[in-house]
Amino acid sequence: MHEKMDKSSIVIAKREELYKKDDEYWRSAPIEEKLQTITYLRECFYGEEATTGRIQRVHTMFKLK
Repeated sequence: MHEKMDKSSIVIAKREELYKKDDEYWRSAPIEEKLQTITYLRECFYGEEATTGRIQRVHTMFKLK
């Protein structure tokens, strides 16, 4: 037997509104969170090996300046 879905909690938003909220969030997010997210996404798409080399060098270069 299937339970009925509570439709009162569904929110319909336009794509442009969602993009704007995402943009606002990521502009205000700390750099550490941005780098963690980039690393996570690279690992998801390209495997763990993709994040063990190049991204570390880029991070080190920015840290030195």
